[in-house]
Amino acid sequence: MSIGLSEQEVLRRESLKQLRALGIEPYPAEAYEVNAYAADILANYEVDKTAYKTVVLAGRIMSRNIMGAASFTELQDSTGRIQIYLKRDELCPGDDKTLYNTVFKKLLDIGDFIGVKGYVFTTQTGEISVHVTEFKVLSKSLRPLPIVKRDDEGNVYDGFTNPELRYRMRYVDLTVNPDFKQIFIKRSKVINTMRNYFDNQGWMEVETPILQPIHGGAAARPFATHHNTLDMPLYLRIANELYLKRLIVAGFDGVYEFGKMFRNEGMDRTHNPEFTSMEIYVAYKDYIWMMAMVEECLEKVAIATTGASVVKVGTNEINFEGPYEKLTMYESIQKYTGIDVSAMTEEEIAQTCKDLGIEIDDTMGRGKLIDEIFGAKVEANLIQPTYITDYPIEMTPLAKKHRTAEGLVERFELFVNGKEIANAYSELNDPIDQKERLEDQLKLAARGDDEAMAMDDDFVRALEYGMPPTSGLGIGIDRLVMLMTNQSTIQEVLFFPQMRPEKKKIEMTPEETELYSLVSEGEQYLLTEVKGKLADWSNKKWDTTLKALTGKGILKVAKTDDGLFLSHK
Repeated sequence: MSIGLSEQEVLRRESLKQLRALGIEPYPAEAYEVNAYAADILANYEVDKTAYKTVVLAGRIMSRNIMGAASFTELQDSTGRIQIYLKRDELCPGDDKTLYNTVFKKLLDIGDFIGVKGYVFTTQTGEISVHVTEFKVLSKSLRPLPIVKRDDEGNVYDGFTNPELRYRMRYVDLTVNPDFKQIFIKRSKVINTMRNYFDNQGWMEVETPILQPIHGGAAARPFATHHNTLDMPLYLRIANELYLKRLIVAGFDGVYEFGKMFRNEGMDRTHNPEFTSMEIYVAYKDYIWMMAMVEECLEKVAIATTGASVVKVGTNEINFEGPYEKLTMYESIQKYTGIDVSAMTEEEIAQTCKDLGIEIDDTMGRGKLIDEIFGAKVEANLIQPTYITDYPIEMTPLAKKHRTAEGLVERFELFVNGKEIANAYSELNDPIDQKERLEDQLKLAARGDDEAMAMDDDFVRALEYGMPPTSGLGIGIDRLVMLMTNQSTIQEVLFFPQMRPEKKKIEMTPEETELYSLVSEGEQYLLTEVKGKLADWSNKKWDTTLKALTGKGILKVAKTDDGLFLSHK
């Protein structure tokens, strides 16, 4: 596949050669020690000017204003941008002005990394700047950055805004759109606030396997792989629940894990096949205790990341200060549909789904049918933090039976802004009951439910050794960060969301373009008919051009009983 270089890329490679010809290594190996950062200088220079008489910074050149023997340039480091001032005769006090006239003015470009040494001053227009006395090339950029323009009011023009390009090239996105860094800084605060809260309670952070022999702990389709040495199938985990519970069996009072989960399912604004979840299990607790803990924890997270317990999300103001509203699963469906499904059979619920216009299939059991009604008719109404509690037993194979209500389990899900962000149980610790429920899941799998849980005999064996009463909780970190940063898509809060393969621009010769234009996408053409349309071509020209297009993976030739056919690959 041949990809041509743009004019800018050619010029930058030429500048690279010229730098080396001048004895300047564009990618030096030695460390460059800095002692100051842009944000710190801008915030504190006026407070104590004596502290900035000698500063060393490093960063990217983001704009240049060359005025003959002097220049103003914007330098961007990890904290922000600051103006730097370079004067030819100070940088080059002798007769040789190459460093300024050639290196800085001609061979450096926007996007290059440089290190500068100098002192801070205020320009005549009142802008805090660094007067450069020395500079060093640290890294030559071979591709031009998008030029994002801002006017005096801060309005952005020609921005790097295409979502697919932004997500695919996050390294460019965060360079030219540095405001988006705040999303990921807040993401770190969310995780660290939760971690500190758990640690202060005496609970221990642990790690559990990502490659698992059985995909358990959730109802989801796994990614499958194969271990060559052991000659056995393995799965990327869909949950870490069953391993964390084994540690409760082992005698830990509280364990938690922030970890990646993988589910081979659809992608949309709130789902990515690889996502981050926090799961925690605490012995001698139940789901009622867990509700109070979640309220306290999430209020701390909101204050740490946004400065208040009330968070703006779209047009809504979400109040994370407890207590939160509580509705049972059956109550929520009745509230928003007027239908009481609590005493309905599976067949009656299936008919109710059809009456409500909800698409279902024969693989769905009673629990999944109820979940479909809830998802279609209830979820979107749950804007303020709301606990949906007491789920039908069929929906939750790993939760303890309700202490007073027959046919239900002690479970809650927390919904905020119409989406589930947390799921918790009074954990099932009866090994006989657990085995029976996993066997019921096997029956659903036999009906074609590819999200049904698998039997985990070792987990059941662990329960047979005894697990104390335990409450467990899972929180979707990505969705929680979306709330705390007022983002509507999960891709905005992931550094590198999953993307389709990038379509590369393929260079074609005029002959290749002519042949390619005769083949429409999705259609097949007899090879002889296509060749007949190019009757003026020699056999050699035809063979060479066809071979080039099939070799680049653009067209393919398929042999059938009716002859050779040409089509898009």
